[in-house]
Amino acid sequence: MDFKHFKNNIPIIKSTSVGGLEAQFNLAPKLRLKYSQEKIKALNPKKAAILALFYPNKRGETCFLLTLRASYNGAHSSQISFPGGKFDINDVSLKNTALRETHEEVGILINENKIFKQMTDVFIPPSNFLVTPFLGYLNKTPSFIKNHEVEEIISISLKDLLSDSSISTTTLSTSYAKNIKVPCFLLNSYVVWGATAMMLHEIKELLKNL
Repeated sequence: MDFKHFKNNIPIIKSTSVGGLEAQFNLAPKLRLKYSQEKIKALNPKKAAILALFYPNKRGETCFLLTLRASYNGAHSSQISFPGGKFDINDVSLKNTALRETHEEVGILINENKIFKQMTDVFIPPSNFLVTPFLGYLNKTPSFIKNHEVEEIISISLKDLLSDSSISTTTLSTSYAKNIKVPCFLLNSYVVWGATAMMLHEIKELLKNL
């Protein structure tokens, strides 16, 4: 998708309703439970935020950023994710968390005014996080500088995400089951599943008619 076309449609994106949990759970593992708001509140999850950052590549095509997490002793080691992380009290807002984490992880400063939409919160049971996704954009191709948390920068064409062929299934083992089939996105030869895939599917549903 041409970036000028994408940017011109931001006012429409802003006014369009999001798909919510229904859109997200189309890409959730079958064993993934739908927690009620009351149950989530009772678990007192940690707050976090991510940024789905859209920008033009050198050919003027719309892309967005994913990262391959570095290997560490944690629940989300070596997984594909958006830049983002845990809310800090100094952030004041979750939007600022998304901006700060994006700067820390991939070296990108983005003006708050360039964030144009908030998506549906995603609860992540293994780590007890409630993650708020935001959509933002840059007007030019960024030069990324990754920190120690990021193994690899992954630039994905929006056209590839919106393609019917981007959705598949894979077999893997999780923290709650062994050798299960899970829905996923296949993007740039990477398997994207779990919470990131759930967020991506809501984004895909939002943007598919542009």
